[in-house]
Amino acid sequence: MLFVRVTILCCVLILFIPPSIGGGYPKINLAIGYEVDPDWPDRPDDIKWRYMTGVAVDSQDRVWTLNAIDPPVQVYDTEGNFIKSWGEGMFNKPHFIRIDPKGFVWCADYGNHTVRKFTEDGELLLTLGTMDMPGRDEDHLNRPTDVAVTPEGDIFVTDGYGNNRVVHYDKDGNFIKSWGELGIGPGNLSQPHSIAVDSRGRLYVGERNNCRIQIFNQEGESLEQWRDLINPWGIWITPKDEIYVCGSSPARWTEKWSNLGNPPTNQLLLRLDTEGVVQQIWTFPLAKEGELIPGTLDWAHGLAVDSKGNLYIGDVADNSPTHRVQKFVRLAPED
Repeated sequence: MLFVRVTILCCVLILFIPPSIGGGYPKINLAIGYEVDPDWPDRPDDIKWRYMTGVAVDSQDRVWTLNAIDPPVQVYDTEGNFIKSWGEGMFNKPHFIRIDPKGFVWCADYGNHTVRKFTEDGELLLTLGTMDMPGRDEDHLNRPTDVAVTPEGDIFVTDGYGNNRVVHYDKDGNFIKSWGELGIGPGNLSQPHSIAVDSRGRLYVGERNNCRIQIFNQEGESLEQWRDLINPWGIWITPKDEIYVCGSSPARWTEKWSNLGNPPTNQLLLRLDTEGVVQQIWTFPLAKEGELIPGTLDWAHGLAVDSKGNLYIGDVADNSPTHRVQKFVRLAPED
């Protein structure tokens, strides 16, 4: 009994030893972090933003943004200098923007039911789907959300809001096949919102309404399902096969939601490897209604990562003045 009393007393005394007496703790940052650059970008006064749905980084680390007000496509360098813009009058409800391995620009537009390929200066080269005509066949899409293009030129579209399927085209835009039906099982899809491809050609599809990331091969076979990690809104895969996903914490359906987790209750970013192992987790403050504070996110929608690991995140909250893309500078560990 004496031993027990002495042990408890020692523990109590330790709790009250000031850090200066006990030596303190080494205040070394072993975690990777991010710091917002509040001055990025240097946007011209006559350039506006509205619903910043898409962000991409090309091989030169130029940052491409897609938003719902003219000019919809805007390009900046990593320092925030404005480079160019284009696309006035060409979009209805633009959703995601991607740069393929050859430098061509792809934009999904769920308002006009197309995915289109452009030169970097905005010359239209190819249209998938039929303009302003929704459908579910070889020639029609229904509110497509995103697109992934392989180094070989194969094209994969998440025909997401209307058809809950993935559509495969060859490099010339010829229909090959489609897969997916609304549901919750392997191979089923529910609001496939974003798609990306890794170096092995595997396709990662973020399903918002199933709160999962589903991995497919290019034949449409479901290989894996990553569940209960994040409600995925945007996916970005680096050349090193680092998989970044932005969204919010996993959620269960409630009566108030027509889309799962919308509006989100928080803002979450994951970095995973190709086996689904979480390498890092970061949380960002959810913006308060009507407040334009750098570093907060207001429904993070699309993201991109440059060669130095810096993040570019766009947000899209309904009826909010905070639509923007922000740069978050990567802070390395100090070890």
